[in-house]
Amino acid sequence: MALTMTNYFQRENKDLKANWYRVKTSFTGMKRLATLPQEDKQACVDAYKFFQHMQDGEETKTEDETKAVAAYYKVLNNMLSVFDLEKLYIPPQLDENQGLYGNQLLCEQDVFKGLNLKDPENSHLLDMGCGRGRIAHYFATMAGGQVSGYNIDPNQIENAIDWAAECEMSDRLHFKEGNHHEPLDYESETFDGCFSIQAVWPFFKKEELDDHAKEMHRVLKPGARYACSEYLLTPHFDWNNEEHVALHKSYLPTLAATQSMYPADVCAALKRAGFKIILSAPSKSEAWPICEQKRDLILMARKAIRALEAMRIMPPWVEESLDLLQTGGESWTTAEKAKIADLNWRIVVEKPAV
Repeated sequence: MALTMTNYFQRENKDLKANWYRVKTSFTGMKRLATLPQEDKQACVDAYKFFQHMQDGEETKTEDETKAVAAYYKVLNNMLSVFDLEKLYIPPQLDENQGLYGNQLLCEQDVFKGLNLKDPENSHLLDMGCGRGRIAHYFATMAGGQVSGYNIDPNQIENAIDWAAECEMSDRLHFKEGNHHEPLDYESETFDGCFSIQAVWPFFKKEELDDHAKEMHRVLKPGARYACSEYLLTPHFDWNNEEHVALHKSYLPTLAATQSMYPADVCAALKRAGFKIILSAPSKSEAWPICEQKRDLILMARKAIRALEAMRIMPPWVEESLDLLQTGGESWTTAEKAKIADLNWRIVVEKPAV
């Protein structure tokens, strides 16, 4: 009985800490939204409009797309942290008894397993598009080794570095600014594995895939793997289908993505770079049930935000942005139910051993 009670109180204490962390993160996000500089707010609005123009068929340059993504995420990461989306991704619902966070951990465990590390405690992994570093932290905890990460948003990198220090893991977690479209700032054959979760392939035109695949191949050691859970179109998506295209036009800006690739295109680029394809498969489960949970949470929160706007504590653009996110989110749910797009398509590839 004593052991059972000890386990109970340990679990309760863990849950209390987790809930307090979420409350603190949400409050910090709201505070930052309320005090954002005017130029950051305008840049976010302009970025969303830029994404919409892209979906209207306007030709855009990669460097302009990259600037828009950075400007959008600078605001979006604070906005979504209010709704417990600090990791900025919706996982598949692998366990209906778990919420967003629990299913994120299950998704991350699955990606980690795909790396098939031979010596986890001495491993060094690369997190491509690391955000605030929370996934890198979990991977370092699971493996026992080191994780390096890069991200385009300096605001998130600063947060990741602070979080590593707070967790007393600065010696094992290393973060810096980086851009998928530039050569990776790491020596060749540095890493025992690399991974990404909804952070890489939505930002490349088809003709740009090869360059990044080659960079991934370069920085990995022989025998190392890349594993991911990424947004991709399914083979059922038809660019000649007006309904498919309309849904895509509505949801893509909400994902803060610039492009949509088929799994076959990504795998072909990885194969040309020298990788062996181990797995390319749909998500193990749909993400839309969790999307709908967050939709309901945002609906409730918008009432509070309107009250804060009336008191001039929260600027009106926050409510407008949430409205756009919800509209796009509903289009995403429709697309995923129709099985024409997948937020968590799984790919695992391996660099052949010498």
